[in-house]
Amino acid sequence: MNPPPPDIVTWIKVDKPVFDLFGVIVSSFTFIAMLVGFSLVLGGVFGVLRIRRFRRTPPATADLHLQLQSR
Repeated sequence: MNPPPPDIVTWIKVDKPVFDLFGVIVSSFTFIAMLVGFSLVLGGVFGVLRIRRFRRTPPATADLHLQLQSR
């Protein structure tokens, strides 16, 4: 009977893990900048649409005339 083949162990060098604080900070600021940019664009679009809608239809109080009362 043949003996079993010996176990083969392969060693792979793995670098020590390093916490990249600078990368975390930069990616956080990038994400925040994208959110700010998205909200500015979205707010601008909705603001322009709202202004255009209110310019088409005059407000209901356009015929109201106020008079100053003197004492």
